[in-house]
Amino acid sequence: MNLRSTIHNKVYSFKSVRDVLAKANQEKSGDVLAGLAAETAKERVAAKLCLANLQLKDIYENPVIAYEKDEITRLIYDNVNTTIYKKLMNWTVAELRDYILDSKVGQSELMNISRGLTSEMIAAVAKLMSSMDLVYAAKKIKIQTHCNTTLGLPGTLSFRNQPNHPTDNIEGIIASLKEGLSFGSGDAVIGVNPVEDNIENFSRVMNAIVDVQKRFEIPTQTCVLAHVTTQMQALQKGVPVDLVFQSIAGTQIANDGFGISLSMLDEANEMATKLGTSTGPNVMYFETGQGSEISLDAHLGVDEMTLEARCYGLAKHYKPFMLNNVSGFIGPETIYSGKEVIRADLEDLFMGKMHGLPMGIAPCYTNHMKADQDDQEIGTMLCAMAGSNFFMGVSGGDDCMLNYQDTSFHDDASVREILNLRPAPEFEKWLEKRGIMEDGKLTELAGDASIFDK
Repeated sequence: MNLRSTIHNKVYSFKSVRDVLAKANQEKSGDVLAGLAAETAKERVAAKLCLANLQLKDIYENPVIAYEKDEITRLIYDNVNTTIYKKLMNWTVAELRDYILDSKVGQSELMNISRGLTSEMIAAVAKLMSSMDLVYAAKKIKIQTHCNTTLGLPGTLSFRNQPNHPTDNIEGIIASLKEGLSFGSGDAVIGVNPVEDNIENFSRVMNAIVDVQKRFEIPTQTCVLAHVTTQMQALQKGVPVDLVFQSIAGTQIANDGFGISLSMLDEANEMATKLGTSTGPNVMYFETGQGSEISLDAHLGVDEMTLEARCYGLAKHYKPFMLNNVSGFIGPETIYSGKEVIRADLEDLFMGKMHGLPMGIAPCYTNHMKADQDDQEIGTMLCAMAGSNFFMGVSGGDDCMLNYQDTSFHDDASVREILNLRPAPEFEKWLEKRGIMEDGKLTELAGDASIFDK
């Protein structure tokens, strides 16, 4: 295994595969903060050159976190199809990139080889890709899942209706929910982030949004994004739960910080399957984002993009209905600028899809980042071109509870029209019945939330 490369007669040496992966990453403020990033553009190019010539077996034999020290590493490796891996093990990372980008290679071939790849191999190949490469490769893959309705059908683009409220006021939540519905947002899920995380508040908010869903016969799924333990309590008490949500990270120690473990997720998945109210079979909803491990000081010397790929290795084990990436949510200590967040969004969408996951992207940012609405809209359009299954729908694009900027209900409608995409079929029929949509286009009733009060 060669961990050196030469540029303009200067030899660059790297300490380990983990070091090569970190220094080959596109510039991210979190990697700089953690002291993992390349110090110069030349060193970054040298690391990419070194990485391109590594064989997949070099990455397999040198996990960034040892098998015996981390349960996520064990999960990823235990799920690798060794027969497929042995056919690929002598490929270089550059050869893997060429295969993925071959115009004759489609989804079935990519999903087959992905069974023989570790998450770190998928991260490695993404580090060698340009932004257009990432869009092109991600576009090849469209993953379908089913909870109450089907997500990810060809020609569709779905949205999470996210009616958050800074005090969990039910009237405020319902008002925002109705506005989103009037713009055609909500076919992925109606999902509320609660301010208070306890069983009493969970039940109050969940029953309120389920009441709206049932009253208007909305074909979708509902979720209150409390901690997984709160949702497990709700399932035990008979509260209606379609999807069980949890944020996850790429190291065991970071998940300890989130208050979760694989055994807990196993139990939650089993409870959702047996006690949940959806038809399934996909009953889990995960959220991830580059930099969470660095923000918790739980990165163990691994760069944030590689750790994000490990999140996907964890998530795919549970065959989730949806996975939402929020790499711009933490702030400038992990993703500093609009350019960084757009790059992260495209990396994450590709890496998640290569894991076979039903990926959605929140091309979001916080107001203390060097990013703005233009960056967000560019990221949204690129990820839509790359085949994101869904985006968020937030009133005015400003989440008044979580205090960050995301795609608005108006953005949702615009992206569908720009790319000639439609809602999930069941949801589109419902929109047509309500007079909100006709022939795939919104009608003049769109945006009028009062239609649900008449």
